[in-house]
Amino acid sequence: MRSRLLVAAVGVPVILVVILWAPVWVLALFLAALAGIAAWELTKCVGAKQLRDSSITYAVLMVLLAWNGPAGFLTPQLAVLAMTLITFAFAVLKGGEIKLLHILTSMFAFGVIPYAFTAFLRLDAAGYHRGFLLLPLIFSFASDTGAFFAGRAFGKRKLAPKVSPHKTVEGSVGGLLANAVAGVIFALVMNTWFDGGVGYLQIALLGLFCSVVAQLGDLSFSLIKREFGIKDYGHIFLEHGGVLDRFDSVLFVAPTLALLLPVLGL
Repeated sequence: MRSRLLVAAVGVPVILVVILWAPVWVLALFLAALAGIAAWELTKCVGAKQLRDSSITYAVLMVLLAWNGPAGFLTPQLAVLAMTLITFAFAVLKGGEIKLLHILTSMFAFGVIPYAFTAFLRLDAAGYHRGFLLLPLIFSFASDTGAFFAGRAFGKRKLAPKVSPHKTVEGSVGGLLANAVAGVIFALVMNTWFDGGVGYLQIALLGLFCSVVAQLGDLSFSLIKREFGIKDYGHIFLEHGGVLDRFDSVLFVAPTLALLLPVLGL
């Protein structure tokens, strides 16, 4: 418990400063670091040792490319193509030593994970108030917290026992309600102090949907852990685990919000 409180006491202020007030290049470096660590955790989990270093390098590069725009002719799309070709070429040279699972894991590590983290940069580039960059974290952590306490208080029916035995249907409903409330509070703060013009019903419904997405993200990365027989992806956050343990829901919620916020006119 002490280590959990320590991580929260240090981590929450750092995240708030980086997201709300730091220059965008600091945010980009922070996201690049998270992407690199996540790539390391995932390749370690599945045993893709020979592709670990390249996956980490590519993941960091993808975030930096997304922040700084095209570097010459190298756009993020071309970078993914180039990295994919290089990865397969390396596998061919190794004569079958590198399995398809490892190749696909590497592609997920340098493609999907950076894309999810750079959703924060896309929201910033679209002109959203920095407060909106907190929404992926708010909707991920509020859903998780609501599900935890509702599950402990009322949980009886298992949600996905073969994937995560402790999660319950009642906890899932608690996560949905917590996100709706969190969305309304977010709108109240933005409208009161920052002239946000956020619709209360819209943000509450968005919170409900993002809770579903967050819970799917949590269960998805739990599925991977169960398949490979590990408890945590890492220990960078002490008892909280690794980046993929703490940001599993965020990896699903952040790109979802980057796509939906403009569509909803928020």
